Amino acid sequence: MHCANVEQQLAPLRQAVKEQGELVRKLKEEKAPQVDVDKAVAELKVRKRTLEAKELALQPKDDIVDRAKMEDTLKRRFFYDQAFAIYGGVSGLYDFGPVGCALKNNILQTWRQHFIQEEQILEIDCTMLTPEPVLKTSGHVEKFADFMVKDVKNGECFRADHLLKAHLQKLMSDKKCPAERKEEMENVLMQLDNFGQQELAEHFVKYNVKSPVTGNDLSPPISFNLMFQTSIGPGGNMPGYLRPETAQGIFLNFKRLLEFNQGKLPFAAAQIGNSFRNEISPRSGLIRVREFTMAEIEHFVDPKEKVHPKFENVADLEIMLYSSKAQTSGQSASKMRLGDAVQQGVINNSVLGYFIGRIYLFLLKVGVSADKLRFRQHMDNEMAHYACDCWDAETKTSYGWIEIVGCADRSCYDLSCHARATKVPLVAEKPLKEPKTVNVVQFEANKGAIGKAYKKDAKLLLEFLSICDECYITDMEELLSESGEFSVETEGKTFKVTKDMVGVKRFQKTLHVEEIVPNVIEPSFGIGRIMYSVLEHTFHVREGDEQRTYFSFPATVAPYKCSVLPLSQNAEFMPFVRELSEALTKNGVSHKVDDSSGSIGRRYARTDEIGVAFGITIDFDTVNKTPHTATLRDRDSMRQIRAEVSELPIIVRDLANGSMTWGDMEVRYPLFEGQETGKKDTAEE
Repeated sequence: MHCANVEQQLAPLRQAVKEQGELVRKLKEEKAPQVDVDKAVAELKVRKRTLEAKELALQPKDDIVDRAKMEDTLKRRFFYDQAFAIYGGVSGLYDFGPVGCALKNNILQTWRQHFIQEEQILEIDCTMLTPEPVLKTSGHVEKFADFMVKDVKNGECFRADHLLKAHLQKLMSDKKCPAERKEEMENVLMQLDNFGQQELAEHFVKYNVKSPVTGNDLSPPISFNLMFQTSIGPGGNMPGYLRPETAQGIFLNFKRLLEFNQGKLPFAAAQIGNSFRNEISPRSGLIRVREFTMAEIEHFVDPKEKVHPKFENVADLEIMLYSSKAQTSGQSASKMRLGDAVQQGVINNSVLGYFIGRIYLFLLKVGVSADKLRFRQHMDNEMAHYACDCWDAETKTSYGWIEIVGCADRSCYDLSCHARATKVPLVAEKPLKEPKTVNVVQFEANKGAIGKAYKKDAKLLLEFLSICDECYITDMEELLSESGEFSVETEGKTFKVTKDMVGVKRFQKTLHVEEIVPNVIEPSFGIGRIMYSVLEHTFHVREGDEQRTYFSFPATVAPYKCSVLPLSQNAEFMPFVRELSEALTKNGVSHKVDDSSGSIGRRYARTDEIGVAFGITIDFDTVNKTPHTATLRDRDSMRQIRAEVSELPIIVRDLANGSMTWGDMEVRYPLFEGQETGKKDTAEE
């Protein structure tokens, strides 16, 4: 009945999205003016967000984590905290404590095992400092920006769209706000992501937005580049930035990596490291920060051979997919077999499909809940012009759906850009079984016209034009025919190229070796966002005891695999504690000894609270009876088995690495009902 009622409320919103999606498709088919297409797409995005917001609002409330209670646990047990806290803290920067550090490292170790080792990926580690020309070529210097406003008196900065949103929500919450004005503001909020500088400025004036801290006037919105700028070397004449992503280092080392791989395609390279974005107003804990850890893979493949030999290994996975077609038709995400998605063209190719399957398996392995995970396809208007297909792994959290992994087919864009800028061909060679005739497209430069226009700098432009690839030449040819010119930037200089300076030559030639500019499939993981999703998805409150909370981390990523708990501080217990601790260490099992004087129930609660997967309790039977045995407790079920002390470290190791399950243990060993000697009561309190 509830489902029928929900669908009844969603039906008109679904229909509104569907109608607008059909309008966008019609305008594109009819090649309508771009301004009309953009306007229709903006309205489509508004309707999509309205539908999704309503879907989230209608979710059962027991599906939402108690974020305040969880954050209290995270802070109290020092999973992580704001950096420089004793100096007042700095927004968007966090320090990880012992538990958070162990959890993060275990997630990264699982990532290395799952991707680098199993897929035989080449790992590299590049510098974080990046010279400006590299990021100019990649487009980050020009496009990596948000709009911000400043308090005109004290200079405090705010991200413009976030501040406008907060201000309008405050006005709407006023009971005296008329219904018409509230509806008008709701429409503004829905279109916020589509606003440019001028539209933001108009709305700041219209709604009289002031600084939320001081009440002072604000400057008009200005564009702010999100990269941290610095200078390399003492002279200050080499500008640079802290990298905004790890991918560029892999592209720049493509030639060396190709040589290392004996010149063969396909191959993949990966990098784990910190990246930096100078967010104007960081928020939402680990979700939007200024320094964060990324793990990125660049899989280089022949564009004519986008077929993955291991795709069958993941083809039968049933994954929640939210295709662009579903989004523009007002439909919900739906489960689909990965093999069918590739076969039907929902996912562009099996290489992209293979990585989506591997990403899905990795996220489940580290603790993301399958029923709160979906893969959303970028719509045409969201994708860069060079991308073939792009999917984001998104998790449902108390903040709504958040992107945690991006998986894009970036075609040959990055390598081509860096090759043009450096005049170093970033290509792979493929010997042909038989010579073949190919069509060649080249710029034909008018040296006289270029020399006359640019004198001694003409050589720079001529060198640039000589190494351009077919994709770029075709794009520029279109610009020449439309506007009669295009601009080129090389070696720090900008050149305007007109029709009299360059033509396009097409001819055929016979090849014995084929040069390939590889396409790139790029899975990009935000480790902090994955970690936050795992924290929310594994946080629980014990049934019947609101004060007892625990994290049900999978044993592979649990900060500590095991606790060692002597029931008494009696000296006779200590040799067993030492023996178990040494044996656990030898077996590579991280553990925590808690020999404090609290009751065993309280100590179990303390270790559960930081997600320790298992607990060994040394009780009076351990000391008094032979062979010496101890109990092993499972955190999630709170059930216990009894086994010999010498066996327990190996049992915990096998449970922690996933080669055995707790169910296997309950079959193999007797369940613990209660100790037979001593007077202590081991019941949990």
